[in-house]
Amino acid sequence: MNANHQWTTTPITADLLRGALELERTAHGVLPHRLPAWARAQCSDGWLAMAESQPSGVRLAFRTRATAVELDSLPTKRAYVGAPPRPDGVYDLLVDGRLAGQASLREGNRLTVDMATGATVIRPGPAGTLRFSGLPDGPKDVEIWLPQNETAELIVLRTDAPVEPAPDRGRKVWLHHGSSISHGSDAASPTGTWPALAASLGGVELINLGLSGSALLDPFTARALRDTPADLISLKIGINLVNADLMRLRAFAPAVHGFLDTIREGHPTTPLLVVSPLLCPIQEDTPGPIEVDSGGSADGKLSFRATGDPADPTRLTLTVIRQELARITAARAADDPNLHHLDGRELYGEADSAELPLPDRLHPDAAAHRRIGERFAALAFADGGILTR
Repeated sequence: MNANHQWTTTPITADLLRGALELERTAHGVLPHRLPAWARAQCSDGWLAMAESQPSGVRLAFRTRATAVELDSLPTKRAYVGAPPRPDGVYDLLVDGRLAGQASLREGNRLTVDMATGATVIRPGPAGTLRFSGLPDGPKDVEIWLPQNETAELIVLRTDAPVEPAPDRGRKVWLHHGSSISHGSDAASPTGTWPALAASLGGVELINLGLSGSALLDPFTARALRDTPADLISLKIGINLVNADLMRLRAFAPAVHGFLDTIREGHPTTPLLVVSPLLCPIQEDTPGPIEVDSGGSADGKLSFRATGDPADPTRLTLTVIRQELARITAARAADDPNLHHLDGRELYGEADSAELPLPDRLHPDAAAHRRIGERFAALAFADGGILTR
């Protein structure tokens, strides 16, 4: 800590956070959650617990004259057995909406995952301090976007001038749900995930319920979406159902209808966009489940392959899911004029796959996230866009 600064210490409270549905008080501070406790209690899956506690889209938002900011945080970092170490999560600092700094913590807990067995081992570690200095003098809106890919227990905020919650800018709230791609897998930083980019370009406030591996039409997720205030809603449905080989064709359409019915209980006329899967060559016509392909990457990084039987007509593929979602939304739109559909290949299709291939065959890289975010913003939020009609 710089002795030249007179520090103001501010506890982390809900009025300083955006993008979280709930705050859990821990032994260290507070843990933002993207699903409420009652929803978490309805599923014992450890992967979901990890995904929803990773704060994709969650950010501290405050107004201050401070030129120096410190945040104490205890991250939980992931590692995979047999894979190279993952990069540390990035905290993005924005001043009046513009990126003004980035920092990471080496400290933290370490969660090691065996992708073959699902077994996990956690090694506790210490908290660390992020420091940002040289901010412009004068009143300004500051946001600290938390890393999308590691859990962050927030302990305390220190500044060299008092802070107050950021004012409401009157922007529409966009509530989005999707898979690890929406969560931000392989994006370079939290403001570089495609939903964060799209929200920035579209001038909307993001609540990101992209849940890695867990966009599975779970009823508790539908109820969480139903109960969350929002002006605009989008759902990216499909790829996790194929990845996990979770259900057969017979179950899919009723599950989609039920998911939409539940959301409509709380948002009967809110513009709602159903997005079918982006192009993913390994799963276009081959069902899941997916597994780690030990021989799929020469540099030792994770790579995936689909293992299902393409000849089984009951199994879900991305091609089948796109056809079903188009049919379901068209049928419902007759009674629900605020329900819309977007083929995910308009965001990332054949030409994009050739130019910006998925590095692990499943997730887009940073450049592809930017392209997807720009296209979504143009299609959904621009004048005359799908969610502004």
